[in-house]
Amino acid sequence: MIWVDTHTHPYDARFDEDRAEAIRRAGENGVTRMLLPAIDSQTHGAMLALAEAFPQTCFPMIGVHPTSVNDNPGFRQELETVERYLRDGGIRFYGIGETGLDLYWSRDFLREQEEALRFQIELALRYDLPVVLHTREAFDAIIGVFESYRSRGVRGVFHSFCGTPEHYRKIKKLGDFRFGIGGPVTYKKSRMAATVSEMELSDIVLETDSPYLPPVPFRGKRNQSAYLPYIGAKVAELLQIDVARVAETTTRNAVALFGLPEANDL
Repeated sequence: MIWVDTHTHPYDARFDEDRAEAIRRAGENGVTRMLLPAIDSQTHGAMLALAEAFPQTCFPMIGVHPTSVNDNPGFRQELETVERYLRDGGIRFYGIGETGLDLYWSRDFLREQEEALRFQIELALRYDLPVVLHTREAFDAIIGVFESYRSRGVRGVFHSFCGTPEHYRKIKKLGDFRFGIGGPVTYKKSRMAATVSEMELSDIVLETDSPYLPPVPFRGKRNQSAYLPYIGAKVAELLQIDVARVAETTTRNAVALFGLPEANDL
């Protein structure tokens, strides 16, 4: 089976000792393509270096994380850096993000986060790229933002989706969105099992968000893309379908959304 990890951070410092080995382990488990989200300019160098080192496996995105906006008077310069990367055209990016709204740590910067989100949505529309959305304690706010883009052809993915079935149904009406399902779906007390049970497989892509949110049975350890099949197996269990169908469909969903090369083109 072939899988795509649509959201992973192997450029993170926690992989400094075994980065190449982690990518090799992922490949051995069928994870042949990985989407690398950007955080801010402090991580661009490491992310782009990894994508250059593994061009058939690691596919970069570009954006500004909402928590990088918080208490940051220079966040507009961060946005300008993103725009400059896209305008220069020297690097192919596969998505805008991760961007979004995060009100978990503080609600004091909602206005600034929304400004940054709207700026990046406009970039996604201009460059015909999917937008990758981080949403934490902010579903009502982010749905409100996308209401104003309903007719403009926005597409993207709600990464690490942790919403309710009602959130899922509302978001589906707003645009061409997919939903990134990760490790929390395997947790005993997670509400995501109930939500995924009501989702269409055609709406799902899979992700690890490594090094964060490892699936069972690896909780408490550093997450890595090699663990993605455990997430796929849980989705198959919840939807009561064969795991091979989950692998095939979620991979097809990811390839179509991000414009990734097909496996036989690698």
